[in-house]
Amino acid sequence: MLKYANLALLVLFPVAWFAPLIRAGLNLPLFGLSEISVVSGLQSLWKSDVVLALIVTVFALFAPYMKTIGLALIHFGLLRRKALPALQILGKLAMADIFLIALYITISKGIGLGRIEVAWGLYLFTGCILASIAIGHLSEKRRPRAGNGAQAE
Repeated sequence: MLKYANLALLVLFPVAWFAPLIRAGLNLPLFGLSEISVVSGLQSLWKSDVVLALIVTVFALFAPYMKTIGLALIHFGLLRRKALPALQILGKLAMADIFLIALYITISKGIGLGRIEVAWGLYLFTGCILASIAIGHLSEKRRPRAGNGAQAE
């Protein structure tokens, strides 16, 4: 069951990257709110700060996806279970990205110059990261099946 939940993340992560995380705009009635996703935020960041964009790209895109692929390889017996601790670190790095988004929302609301609303994509992205961490944790607890030497599900 874990391997199928993990495979679902291979589809859900890209959806979460393009889904709106927040809606932001000015506190004026005539101005609408712009939707910001992981991908649109990264596109803007690449134009202004390449180093920060590279760091965020690694944490938001590569870390969770590489962890998910690594877990799939373990679940299907194509990678040794000894790689699990390294994969768990990747999941924790991805969770740092969620923390930063929450921090930016809190700071922006405190300034009071604009309006920010949390969108459904933030919940999806957070859920994907938390599910990935849980799947990794449960995979660590499982033992390989005795007999044929296959990796645990």
